[in-house]
Amino acid sequence: MTYLLLAVLGVLGAVAVGSLLVGSQPVGIGQALRVLLSDDRSDAAVIVHDLRMPRTVLGICAGIALGLAGALTQSLTRNPIADPGILGVNAGAAFGVLVAVVGFGIGQFTGYVWFAFAGAAISTTLVYLIGNTGPPTTAPVRLVLAGTAVGAALVACTEGIVFLDPKAFDEYRFWIVGDVAKPELSVTGQLLPFLAAGTVLALLLGPPLNALALGDDLGGGLGVRIARTRILTGIAVLLLAGAATAAAGPIAFVGLAAPHIARVFTRADQRWLLPFAAVIGAVLVLLADILGRVVLPSGELRVSIMTAIVGAPFFVFLVRRKRAVA
Repeated sequence: MTYLLLAVLGVLGAVAVGSLLVGSQPVGIGQALRVLLSDDRSDAAVIVHDLRMPRTVLGICAGIALGLAGALTQSLTRNPIADPGILGVNAGAAFGVLVAVVGFGIGQFTGYVWFAFAGAAISTTLVYLIGNTGPPTTAPVRLVLAGTAVGAALVACTEGIVFLDPKAFDEYRFWIVGDVAKPELSVTGQLLPFLAAGTVLALLLGPPLNALALGDDLGGGLGVRIARTRILTGIAVLLLAGAATAAAGPIAFVGLAAPHIARVFTRADQRWLLPFAAVIGAVLVLLADILGRVVLPSGELRVSIMTAIVGAPFFVFLVRRKRAVA
């Protein structure tokens, strides 16, 4: 399994190199290596250092975070078609952006990224508190229902504000279409501590999540502290999905698809599923970004649009396969 993970990491490395080379202004691999080693401020150096390197780094970080968060969410809710959005991450982050624009007059991405993260944190915490009031055996179902209810309420509030405030609409429409083409590498740097903490916590949760997948009674009998495991899983999802969504905007289907692709290699063993889902998530985001640069004769399609175009048929396939199995 280790060699297989290294092979998937090799695929990620190849896709990352492709992300530096492919675009409206192609850069040769020799030219890219030269300007990476020596920034001579030529046109190729500006393209690689100032444009493609930041979006490649952000794409890898966002993909790792979304892949891990998707695997954790599916394990936490015991729902194979769940993704981080079901815990209110996207709805909370969108509402946070509007609070920054309308309430504080912030119009720069580096300013309202923290409001997006705070909104995601508050909504996820609210969903988790509501979803965990009651018998532990029904907690996964209540989490899904609480996430749906809180998300719907926040979306209604967000859309009401957007329609009443033209300035809020202008800022919101740029953020809501998720993308990794941010010119500031500092955006990734600001949220990197949250991504790192969430990644470490997620990888440590593999063994207890394996036991919890057997059921609460059997998991508890194996010594797993069920409530603590669920709380830590929720915190990891918040750190990962909240930071990724705040930095890149909502990117759908990566958190859904990456764990399912990872299960082809690992089955249901969370100790391997989590790292595989992280790497595959990064590959998916980078591939979507590269395709978005070349799919149109002129201009680009943003990552979230490409993942939606590819992810929607994948979602239908999953639903039909589950129905066939049932």
